[in-house]
Amino acid sequence: MSRIRTEVGRAVVGQDQVVTGLVIALLCRGHVLLEGVPGVAKTLMVRTLARTVGLDSKRVQFTPDLMPGDVTGSLVYDARTAAFSFREGPVFTNLLLADEINRTPPKTQSSLLESMEERQVTVDGTARPLPDPFLVIATQNPVEYEGTYPLPEAQLDRFLLKLPVRMPAREAEIDLLRRHAAGFDPRNLEAAGVRTVATIADLEAGRKAVAKVAVSDEVAGYVVDICRATREAPSVALGVSPRGATALLSTARAWAWMRGGTFVTPDDIKALAEWTLSHRIQMRAEAELEGVTTAAVLASVLASVPVPR
Repeated sequence: MSRIRTEVGRAVVGQDQVVTGLVIALLCRGHVLLEGVPGVAKTLMVRTLARTVGLDSKRVQFTPDLMPGDVTGSLVYDARTAAFSFREGPVFTNLLLADEINRTPPKTQSSLLESMEERQVTVDGTARPLPDPFLVIATQNPVEYEGTYPLPEAQLDRFLLKLPVRMPAREAEIDLLRRHAAGFDPRNLEAAGVRTVATIADLEAGRKAVAKVAVSDEVAGYVVDICRATREAPSVALGVSPRGATALLSTARAWAWMRGGTFVTPDDIKALAEWTLSHRIQMRAEAELEGVTTAAVLASVLASVPVPR
């Protein structure tokens, strides 16, 4: 996992935290929502990650005229055999980059629901399993909302993590310009020296190791108390569901293993709380008008819930 993060850094500068989040998602078999303005290397990050782990990846540009069949695939009539055959859509891959997912209508957004939850696609009554591993990494622009369709809560809850992709620091941006001046081409990862440093077997071994990370009853209770506190917050219309609680425990275990721990601590829970829970909280309209954010709610919850000793 450390080699993956280092190798992605050959092409992507100043986004170490986001890369760590993507590695956690790989370990947990969870989907990721990347939120950031255009030009901060979201697409490059996903392409580079796929190359470093030797995974197949496909990119779909979500647009207002995109249809569900354009994502999942559809039945095509073959005149030679006088029969219909199934033509796979881009969802049949390991890493699906759903670029600007909020620019397509809800009907097409929902075409990913079965894929994300069941790891299969059902067309004409036949369920077709997707490759393993399968991850949806979706991007959305948090600034421009004209002509967009906000993701419904049911779909947001399917994303394991929501990772904010921020502007790089000044030194990182200078390093980025140096690389481009030296001939770096983001469309040619091979020329940039990005290699495959891990395999699917390595991922599976990592997942088995994560499963051995111990979780005490006190820490499990701490996770539940945090999630329950979000439901009782006065500015929140919809708090974190039990699915969110299991997601927080899962990501915290992966983070504990990545830092070399053998058991989950409350600090691990706190470290992953915002990434795992922020998109699962729906604010009241009046609270949003007053400028209350989900980050502020989570900070208040983490400060108020007693930490187990």
